[in-house]
Amino acid sequence: MPSIDPRAENVIAHFIRAGYQRIEPPVLQPASIFFDSGEELRARLYLTSDLSGADYCLRPEYTIPVLSAYLRSSACGEQAAFSYYGPVFRFESGEPSEFYQAGIENFGREDREAADAEIFALALTAIASQAQAPRLNVRIGDVGLFSSLLEALALPPEWRRRIVRGLSQGKPLDSIFNPGAAGTDHSGVLSVLEGTDRKAARALVEDLLSIAGVAPAGGRTPAEIADRFLEQAALKAGSGFPTEKRAVIEQFLGIEGDPNEASSQLRALAGLVKLDLSPALDRFDQRLTLIKGRGLTLEELRFTVRFTRNLDYYTGFVFEAYERAAAMPVIGGGRYDGLLRALGAKTPIPAVGAAIWVSRLKP
Repeated sequence: MPSIDPRAENVIAHFIRAGYQRIEPPVLQPASIFFDSGEELRARLYLTSDLSGADYCLRPEYTIPVLSAYLRSSACGEQAAFSYYGPVFRFESGEPSEFYQAGIENFGREDREAADAEIFALALTAIASQAQAPRLNVRIGDVGLFSSLLEALALPPEWRRRIVRGLSQGKPLDSIFNPGAAGTDHSGVLSVLEGTDRKAARALVEDLLSIAGVAPAGGRTPAEIADRFLEQAALKAGSGFPTEKRAVIEQFLGIEGDPNEASSQLRALAGLVKLDLSPALDRFDQRLTLIKGRGLTLEELRFTVRFTRNLDYYTGFVFEAYERAAAMPVIGGGRYDGLLRALGAKTPIPAVGAAIWVSRLKP
């Protein structure tokens, strides 16, 4: 194994001084624990299997392995803070498939906004403490804030999923709001599935794939393919997306810039369209105050409503930081409260973390 990058040593020391115990989960991980993280990650896994037929993968990132280790430990359900540094393996177009990643994860804190601010500040100051520290462009978002809007608009679940997923994939709004506007015509399958329950739909899709001898593509399981068809069938059976609600969403998604100014614009828009988003906006403002209290300048951050990151498990505050003119982030992270329940936690456990790609920093 190559010697540790001095910049990484500084980052890890920074995290340990802040109380984040270093952890090193196994490189070989059960592949199934990554299946709920979204197609973006699953399609990039390096997979293998053992003689029993169990599927494994090389560790593609640290968040889920660290989380799994925490869930298996005696500390599960209690507050815990971990740091890490080591190799991860996943397909990256134009980049090495093996690279080194540092980061931190924080579990069990009910003061979510304070934990968000701590993780965010620790990640940024870890880079700022480097010799010849780079200037970073930092953008933040809030998946929970946008989810509150969709809930306040009383949208059906299939529309909420479609909008959130489409935005995370960078799709234009026209393709999101017009499901049948482009792509392959699946009207025959949709007609068969319309009104079908989820269990029967999954069985039908699995049978069709088996008969055709086709393996699921893009990292999707047969169950997910069935869910997509059911969603499209439900959307097809509806009367289209309401024009006035689309207008509200488009205005909401158009807000970006200085976080404090964006907060004022969001409150003004919510008042104009008579939607109560006060709880979500109060949490947003509280987080900004706590971030400022950690010595960060809010005016140097850029808030974008439509910024969600490209992993399905984020549920709240999200952020990325780039070196000036760089295409790939050097820092990325956010809140993922729902992931622990998905991996077997018996009760909800708050969670937030950040990853740092030290090798992407210019020497």
